[in-house]
Parts: sequence; structure tokens; C-alpha cells
Amino acid sequence: MHLLALLPLLVSVSDLILTSAPSISIFFPATSATKVCTLQNSFQPDFVAEGDFVIGGIFPLHYNQEMPDLNSTYLPPPVNCRFDPRAFRWAQTLRLAVDEINQSSELLPNNTLGYKIFDSCAYPLTGQRAALAMLNGLKERDAPVCSGASPLLAVIGESGSAQSIVVSRILRPFRIPMISYFSSCACFTDRRKFPTFFRVIPNDDYQVKAIAQLLIHFNWTWVGLVRGDHEYGRFAVQGLLQELQGTQVCVAYQEMIPLLYNRKRALEIMQGCVGYGNSTKVVVVFSAEGEMTPFLRDYMNQNITGIQWVASEAWVTASVFTGSEYYPFLGGTIGFGIRKGHIQKLWEYLQTVNPQQYPDNVLVHELWEALYGCSSSQSFGSRLPSCSGQELLLEQHSAYMNTSSPRVAYNVYKAVYAVAHSLHNLLLCQKDRGPFLNNSCAQSNNIHPWQLQHYLQEVTFDIDGEEVNFDLKGDSIPYYDVINWQRGTGGNIEFVNVGLFDGTKSAGEELVIQDSAIMYAGHQSKVPVSICSTSCFPGYRKAVRRGEPLCCFDCVPCDTGKISNQTNSVDCTFCPEDFWSNENRTACISKKVEFLAYDTLGIILTLIAVVGACLTMAVFAVFFYHRNTAIVRVNNSELSFFILFALTLCFLCCLVFIGEPTVWSCMLRHTAFSITFSLCISCILGKTLVVLAAFTATRPGDNIMKWLGPKQQRAIIFGSTAVQVIICVAWLIDAPPYPSRNTEYERSKIILECSVGSNLAFWCVLGYIGLQACLCFVLAFLARKLPGNFNEAKFITFSMLIFCAVWLAFIPAYISSPGNYADAVESFAILASGFGLLFCLFAPKCYIILLKPEKNTKQRATMLNTSAAIQTKFPRCGTNKDLSYILRGGVNKICLYVCIVIYTFFKMIYLFSLNFSSLHLVECRLNTMIG
Repeated sequence: MHLLALLPLLVSVSDLILTSAPSISIFFPATSATKVCTLQNSFQPDFVAEGDFVIGGIFPLHYNQEMPDLNSTYLPPPVNCRFDPRAFRWAQTLRLAVDEINQSSELLPNNTLGYKIFDSCAYPLTGQRAALAMLNGLKERDAPVCSGASPLLAVIGESGSAQSIVVSRILRPFRIPMISYFSSCACFTDRRKFPTFFRVIPNDDYQVKAIAQLLIHFNWTWVGLVRGDHEYGRFAVQGLLQELQGTQVCVAYQEMIPLLYNRKRALEIMQGCVGYGNSTKVVVVFSAEGEMTPFLRDYMNQNITGIQWVASEAWVTASVFTGSEYYPFLGGTIGFGIRKGHIQKLWEYLQTVNPQQYPDNVLVHELWEALYGCSSSQSFGSRLPSCSGQELLLEQHSAYMNTSSPRVAYNVYKAVYAVAHSLHNLLLCQKDRGPFLNNSCAQSNNIHPWQLQHYLQEVTFDIDGEEVNFDLKGDSIPYYDVINWQRGTGGNIEFVNVGLFDGTKSAGEELVIQDSAIMYAGHQSKVPVSICSTSCFPGYRKAVRRGEPLCCFDCVPCDTGKISNQTNSVDCTFCPEDFWSNENRTACISKKVEFLAYDTLGIILTLIAVVGACLTMAVFAVFFYHRNTAIVRVNNSELSFFILFALTLCFLCCLVFIGEPTVWSCMLRHTAFSITFSLCISCILGKTLVVLAAFTATRPGDNIMKWLGPKQQRAIIFGSTAVQVIICVAWLIDAPPYPSRNTEYERSKIILECSVGSNLAFWCVLGYIGLQACLCFVLAFLARKLPGNFNEAKFITFSMLIFCAVWLAFIPAYISSPGNYADAVESFAILASGFGLLFCLFAPKCYIILLKPEKNTKQRATMLNTSAAIQTKFPRCGTNKDLSYILRGGVNKICLYVCIVIYTFFKMIYLFSLNFSSLHLVECRLNTMIG
């Protein structure tokens, strides 16, 4: 079919065909009345064979073109391209397959296939030119009238996705099926745009999925993307970015190699991204062999090493990069290549392609120059020396003759056989059982391409043990070999198969890699590291840096009470209520349970309490033994025994505060302590009233003492203590203290303590004891200057002073003390106030009883009491400097020292507890205490 006959239809279909095909010049003479189109240039096929059915083949026999100025004002000069032996082998594979089919007695018997093979020069515009030329007959100058079906039934091509897009759009109006052997762009799955497109190479959707799994497998989370300036690169990058969503892999940069190579732009990519100044060590490249060749040449000139290349299937098996000079820069490259196959007669067939067999074919002479570096004939204007027959195959093109594991060539082989099997099935159609209108079959002498496409869609056959078919989108079964570039025995690069990707397997099982067989960049057997930030170990979480990708982060330690037990945790998780994080924040451990146990502090308090109780009982024994002496009798021995009994109970109450809290111990702690102290202070109050009444009854016949006899004193003690007992009983009935697990003061511990139950009752108990102490202190203070050797008012004054100082210091210390220190503070307050009462009230008496027995006589007591009476009536008279004066000064000093010691101790506890707890703990304690 002549091009001129197709011109009106092409114009109506797409303006692209006329505007983008500058290599075909159509001239319209201005002076002619009738417009006559004259073909100014021709585009002849490189290989042609006639047959009953003709298929076309488009291959990038040249690459790295330099396109001329295309302004359509003059005849364009020829395109300057470089010969590609690899693509030439693909073209020869098509010829071999056609020859095998024509010689087969089982496939297409009594019919032959013909072909027209064109060169696309790896450029879309040249591919468009080849497609337009292919639509004509075997020669472009055939008859200009269209008659019957198209002589072209199918097209095998193109290699690059950009070229295939252009060719497919040209073939679409004629419904000519096209089978690509190397175009993997995912865009071809759109049947509305590419209804006649098929391919024997997997869809890029599977390739990007495989590359994403590869990056995850090697933990390469910081990668760069470089693509070619075409649809293949654009769709592949888009697909990879979508596949990487939700993974730990981040893209550091995306760069594009210009379609018309620009060295300045390439150097910018190398210096800013691929090479110096970037932490990315892994670069994924979606580009064709022709674009990568000049780019990698400049890359090598920059002497950049250490980059781990991840290659797409478009260049991972390119033989042009197998030279030894490439290994220092490209060694270790890993990528996904087309599954290799086996073509039995390919090596023998390639041996027949030589200048002697094809003396007039320019491509064969170019092949010889590329393979051996010499010219087979000077008639073609070559500048290379003539071949002598002794030349060796050049290293960089040695793969041309290596037919042990063809990949792209095997795809070409399968594509040709797919057309042959489809055509064979079409010719076997039985009358009235066909797939077309009215169950008709195609006419064997007038087959339309769209009829062949129907059979292509349903064809299934086996070739070399592999099943070949197409799905509804024209895709084939997705298989990839994992290719690794390793150093061969001669120093050149060899493509080693180190794994497999099978897209038919279930998720997670598609990729299989032999890690031990891989050699990485720099001839290293260790997997290179390509990360933006080092992994966060357990105990840390990732904090993304503002304005940077998710892979760039800082590692922040987990807060107390939180853990992360995995690497690169996004967040730390809270431990359960009864658990806390360990020191490394990697695991939850049981919280430490604290209470005032019998450890160092508990043992010390226990010893002090026992010592206090023993001293009290010792004093009790001394008083009981000397109960008939003057000093014991004068100082009201009954009340003294009551006080000693209450003090003993006070000391023993401290033991209830030590140990794990229980229901009974919690109820006994505060109630027992409050009742015993109330009993003790009630006795002291009674004694104070007796002293005050005895020394103020100055007139004869005063009856005041009859109101403070023994019975009245017991009534005062019982009544005062009964009030405290009533308060405690009401407390225990209404809201008794109970053991509780406190986690508010210190979240890392469980503090076992006794909750007071009722804050009002607790403060009422303490307030009542304070009221008794204050009343006793005021009365004793009033009687402190009353004379008499056995006047106890001054001792009671100091004892109450110590008592009040202790409990006033107790309040802030107790509130601010966390955990078991609160119980320790309360225990110490009990002990301190108990020892203060014991020493102030009974130390002077024991001193006289044990060390000054001569003073402990009735005569001495009578004399001193007489002197005291005179001093009371005549206060200005001199005072007798007796033992009372001496003891008064000594006791004053002792009491002062005791107050200083107690104050200092509580101050230390207060400061120590503040260091142990925060203001929040103090606030919590205050809220707990005041309700």
C-alpha cells in the first residue's frame, strides 16, 4: 500500500504523523494547477524477505543519535547514529525464527512468512518513519492505490517504550497488532489507547514491584532515582514511588537524563546527586542503553566510585558495558533482567552473517567494524583499516556471539512464534465455526490484521518448556532474573544470575535472592549501607526532621514509663499499670513495690523504738523500786506510772508502721498512736494541774487541792482520753484506714501505704492531741517559776515545747515525703516526741534517785518546800542556791540541745524528701491530706 494513498487517512487520524516525520519530505509545486506529491526521500528496509504473509520488524540498530535541525524547510541531512551489535542480533533472531517456521512441516505448512526489518535508531521520530515506511509494500514506490487487506499482518517491535508508543499510535487506525519484545511501560495496559499492543516482556508494574522488594530486602532506605526523558522512565518512576508508599524506603532525589544528551546537564546530576555531596549510595536507573552510554562515559571521567547501581531491564544486560574498564565504576550493579531462554540454532545462524554472505548490506559491514575494529570493504567509505582475517573479537562486543543465555533475543523469538501460531490457528478455522460475524472464518488469501489479533489474544503455546500467552491487556507472564554484574576471568563484566522474581507467586514469595552469590559495588561482599539516618535501636523512637523525608529522623529516647522493643519504632508504648520501663526502655518490668520494710531504715527505727521502750520500762522499774522515796512520792507516783506506761505504748506503736500494710495494721497505726499519746498528755495535763494548784494555794484553809485528789486526777485522765477514743471509734466505723497501692507520687513504683480513709478524722485526731499539748504547755509555762525542789512545771514546759516543735516540723516533712518516707517521718515524730517527754520529765528525777540519793530524803524535801513557801510569799528574797537551781540550768541546756537536734533532723528529712519528690508530689500529698 503506497504512502500517498494512506496520506488522507493519516491526516485525519493524527497531526503527529505529518508534523513528526521530517525524514519524509513531500513537495507541492506552487506553479502547478494540479497538486502532485513527489517523494523526495526514501526509507528502505535493512532486511527484506518475501512470503505469503509479511510481518514487520523494528529494531534500534543504531543509538546515541545526534538529530539534525528539523524545521521542514529543506531536505534534512541523515541522522548520525552509532551501530549497536546487540540490537543487530535481535534482528537476526527474527530472521532465524522466520526461517525455522518456513522450514517447519507442522507450523504454517504450505505457507511462508516474509519480513521487513527497519532501524528505529532508538529514537521516536525515526521509529515513526520506520512505521510509515513499513505500511507500504516491499518498496515505497509500489502502486498508489489501496486494494484489499494490508500486506502487513503484524509488527515485531519496538524496543523502547517511547518508540513503541509512537509506532502503536500509527498502527492503531489500521488495527495492525504489534508485539513488543522490550517495551515494558505500564502505560500500554490501557486498551483504549493501545488496543492492538501485545508484548512478551513483563509489565513494568511487576518490575517496579520487584525493585521495591529488592530495596526493602537489602534495607536500602535512602535511594536516588534517575530516568530517561520518555514515557518508559516517567511511568516506571511513578510506579516505583507508588510501590514504595507505606515502606521505609525514601527517595532522595529524582533526575532525568535528556533524550538528546546534554553533557552539562549530566555533569550537574553527577556532581549534585549521584556523586559528591550526597549521602545516597544506591541509585535506581530507568533508562535505555543508548541514553546510558554517554552518561556512564562522563560518569567514569569524573572518577566517581562507590555507587550501587540498580538497573532496569532496559540496560541491565547491555553488552556494551561489559568491558573491563567499566568494572571499577559499574561492578556490583544489580537489576532485573528478562528471563533467559535457549535458541538452539542462533549461534550457527550468526556465523553465517558476514560481509562475504552480504557484500551489499551496509549493516553487516558496520557489524564487522564494531566487532573487529576493521573495515571489511573500503567501498563504504570507512576510515578503519582493512580486515586481514586475523583480528580478534573486541572485548566490549564479545557478548554478541554469546548465545548461551539470550534474553531480549529470546523475546523476539517468542514474538515471531506467537504470530506464527496465531496465524496457524487462523488458517485451521473450520467453516461455519469461526469467531467472526455469522461464525465465519478469515479468508486465507485476504487476511485482515484485526482478524489475526483475535487469535493472538487467545493463543497459547509452549516453546522450550515455557508457556507463552497473553492476558486481556496484552501482557505476558511476569518473570525476571536477578542479574548481578561481577568480574569475569578476563577482567570483563559478566552477568550472573543470582535470583528470580516470579510475579505469579503469592505476595511475599515472588522474590528469591541468593545473597551469598552477590558481589556489590567496590567488589565488596558486604551489603552496602544507604540510609539517611541510622536505625533507632530499641528504647528509642523516630522523630522526623521537619522539612525532610520520613527516612531522615533523629532517635529520641523513650520517656519513662514507655518502651520500644523494636528497631525504628515510630512511637513508644505505655507500660501496663503495674509495670514500668526498664533502664534501657526496651521492656516493661514489674514496678518495684515499696513500703517501710525491715531494711536499713526500718531496722534503725525498730531499734530506736525498742530502745525507747526499754528505757521507759527501766525508768518504770527505778521508780517502782524507789516508790517510797520522797522525790517519787512528792511528784505523784501514780501519774508518773501512767505516763511511763503510755510512753511505752507510744514507742511500741512505731513497730506498727514498719512492714507491709494490712487492713489491721492500717486501722491500728493512727488509732493506737493517737490514743496512747492522748493518754500520755492527759496524765501530764493532770500533773500540771496538780503542781499549779499546790503552789498557788497560799492561804490556810484553801480547798483547791480537794478538787484535784487522786480520783479527780483519774477522772481528768479518763475523760481526756475518752474523747480521743470516741473520735477513733467513729473514724473506724465511718471510714477506717485501709491499705492502698499508690502510683501517683512516683510512677515507677508501687507504694504500699495506708490511706487514712477520712481526712477529717485524721486531722481531728492530730488536732485534739495538739490541743491537749498546747493546754498543757500554757499551764506549765504559768507554773514554771514556782519555787520548790520538786516543782515539775519547768520540765513539763520544756517537754511540751519539744513535743510541739516535733509535730509542727512533722507537718511539712510528712506532706513532702514520698512513699515509705512518709511512714518513716511519722515514726520518727512519735519516737522524737516520746524521747523528749521521757528525758525532760524523768531524767532529772532519775539523776537524783540514782546519783544523788542524799537529796532524796523527806527532811530535804520539807526544808526545800518551806523555803519555797517563804519565797512564794516574799518573792524578792534571795533564792537558795540548791540543787533545784543547778538542775534548772542543766535541764535548760539539755532541752535546748534536744530541740536543736530535733529541728535539724526534721530539716534534713524535709530537704531530702524535696530532692526525692517534685512539687507535683507535694501538691498530691496536700490534696490527699486536706481532701
